[in-house]
Amino acid sequence: MTKIYGHRGASKVCPENTMAAYIKALQLGAEGLEIDVHLTKDGIPVVIHDETVKRTTSGKGYVKNFSLAEIKQLDAGSWFSPEFQNERIPTLEEFLQWIRTTPLLLNIELKNNKVYYEDLEQKVYSLVNAYGMKERTIYSSFNHYSLVVLRSMDPSIDIAPLYTSNLYEPWNYAKRLGAWSVHPPYKSLHPPILEELRHHNVSVRPFTVNQEKWLYYFFQFEVDAVITDQPDLARAVRNGEAPVKNSFMKKK
Repeated sequence: MTKIYGHRGASKVCPENTMAAYIKALQLGAEGLEIDVHLTKDGIPVVIHDETVKRTTSGKGYVKNFSLAEIKQLDAGSWFSPEFQNERIPTLEEFLQWIRTTPLLLNIELKNNKVYYEDLEQKVYSLVNAYGMKERTIYSSFNHYSLVVLRSMDPSIDIAPLYTSNLYEPWNYAKRLGAWSVHPPYKSLHPPILEELRHHNVSVRPFTVNQEKWLYYFFQFEVDAVITDQPDLARAVRNGEAPVKNSFMKKK
């Protein structure tokens, strides 16, 4: 059965990459979470999407220029709604302390394709292992060099290159990286591509799938997972509880 991952949590109804968004995603039926990790000035992994704090907090500037104490002072919820004004940027360790008590799977995106973070891979990998989440965690990144570093550290972990264009023969590219998964943009996954990925035993988790017709398409193809802002909608479509208009595929 195709799994449902909450993209930055339940980011349609809560401020992204906050504990409120993660808890809500679990309540809405997500089976996994996709999160983004940067490093603070003092080398602490924190969960936030952008290289800067401006869009999703009360502050300005690059994450890498804030100490953990400084970044914890920022309001990470009010930009979304006043009801979330007490939300803060979580550390990866705080997040792992919570998720390990749930049945959720985890996709950690290393956000080092624009800013270089020394030892990001090792710090994230060590924390994941310390909290017993190794078997439930997928590592993804647009920085494929970073994925190769992770693969050299541990041949048993699941790494998945993220990409935004129509990658030529992504099954072959994944194998070059030592990956057995890919995280492609959903509109790039035409049936022949999906069929080849399946033929080559490469797991597929498209992002970010929020429309009923696309969700239905991927559920019918039985991809490994979908990454979505709306886990409740995805669950309804998967369960046949949501009407699907203009679907690409007929029901089996």
